[in-house]
Amino acid sequence: MPAPPAKRQKRDNKDSQSQTPSEAGDGTKLPQKRYFRQRAHANPLSDHKLSYPLTPAHMDWASLFPEYVDPDPSKINLGGTRKLLKNVEVADIGCGFGGLLVGLAPLMPDTLMVGMEIRHLVIEYVRQRIDALRAQQQQLKSSTSSPHPNNETESSNTSAESPSNTAISPVAGGYQNISSLRSNTMKFLPNFFAKHQLSKIFICFPDPHFKVRKHKARIISETLNAEYAYVLRPGGLLYTITDVEGYHNWILEHFHDVPAKDGDNASKEGDNAKPAEVDVGSEGGIKDVWERVPDEELQHDPCIQCMKDSTEEGQKVTRNNGMKFVAVFRRKADPEWPA
Repeated sequence: MPAPPAKRQKRDNKDSQSQTPSEAGDGTKLPQKRYFRQRAHANPLSDHKLSYPLTPAHMDWASLFPEYVDPDPSKINLGGTRKLLKNVEVADIGCGFGGLLVGLAPLMPDTLMVGMEIRHLVIEYVRQRIDALRAQQQQLKSSTSSPHPNNETESSNTSAESPSNTAISPVAGGYQNISSLRSNTMKFLPNFFAKHQLSKIFICFPDPHFKVRKHKARIISETLNAEYAYVLRPGGLLYTITDVEGYHNWILEHFHDVPAKDGDNASKEGDNAKPAEVDVGSEGGIKDVWERVPDEELQHDPCIQCMKDSTEEGQKVTRNNGMKFVAVFRRKADPEWPA
């Protein structure tokens, strides 16, 4: 039998060298990205042999949020697993290495948030990162309640690889409110979330798929926007950020917010930023359930700065002195049926 391809051997070797929480002693050692490197692009139209629930009522959320499991053992879902005390309300689609989740965790400590990513090594890194952060918070809680906290142990667990690892300090919620799962949201988003379940959706620095023949793989389209509108409750927000101006204009167009013809006033971050001048498209269709949130309202939204600063892609754009194009859309109430 021929040997597996060199790429696969290299990937498997790295995967076998990565530490799980159980192998890291007390489980507080953060994973290292060098063992979880993977191609930046994954074809969402391919069959990745993913597992997904039959319906949202079959989804096992208890394994992802153990601290929020309903204490009543009789409350189980259709899949036979325990229900939670509250529903997941925030989804980070294409969460990457989990920077946004970690940044949002202390901002919304009482809100359950899940990151969804198609690349298996990347989502494994996020899982181990969250497990380690939870263990650190548990250890810190135990140390502070002990008469002789072991400060040397706490300081030895810090890492320079991630900004969140520079110091271990108490975090509201202890990162118990965030989790991650591997999924292809282009195909299976309604399998995970019920109608109007979510209050926020984040799509940060999505793959731009520059070639025209690849535009069908973009995570923003009128078809997918209909699914986002289905799982997002009226009044809920969908956040987008990209460093590609052409993709930003694509997003505006597909949410019924068309940039002005000169294309010079797109909303962006920087000293010369100007509010976008838009032409409203034709009425009818899924675009009518979305409206763009004005920039004045976003100035006081901490999630915006978190998207810019906490995500790994956002930090890379900052290092390269690039531009960040932000657009947030509110899900309007469904129009009433004509009498």
